[in-house]
Amino acid sequence: MAISLPTSIQAYFDADRARSPEAVAAAFAENGMVRDKGQTHRGRDAIRDWMAGEDQQYSYTIEPFHIGTKDGMTEVIGHATGDFPGSPIDLRFLFSLADNRIAELEITV
Repeated sequence: MAISLPTSIQAYFDADRARSPEAVAAAFAENGMVRDKGQTHRGRDAIRDWMAGEDQQYSYTIEPFHIGTKDGMTEVIGHATGDFPGSPIDLRFLFSLADNRIAELEITV
C-alpha cells in the first residue's frame, strides 16, 4: 500500500531510489544534517558524499510503508532489502522539516 509523504521526504526517497546523491542533498536545507550509523553529516556537500558512499558500498531498495509523528518529527518506516548485512530490515527515518526542506534526518533500526 502506497503512503502519502510530504514533498521533501518524497523527494528524498525518490532520489535515493534513483541513486542520485545530488538530488538527495538537494532535498535538504543548506545546513541540513543526517545521523546514520553513529556518524553525523552536516551540510549538502557532506550529505551528498555520505549518499555517494552508501551507493558504492551497497545495492538496496527502500519501500516506505508507515508515516507518523514522534517527538515532533515525521517518522517514516521503510522496508529495506539489498546486499547489506542483515537484509531485509525495517529502518526508521525521523525527519525534521523546515521551509519545505529536510532540516534533520536520523536513520535507525
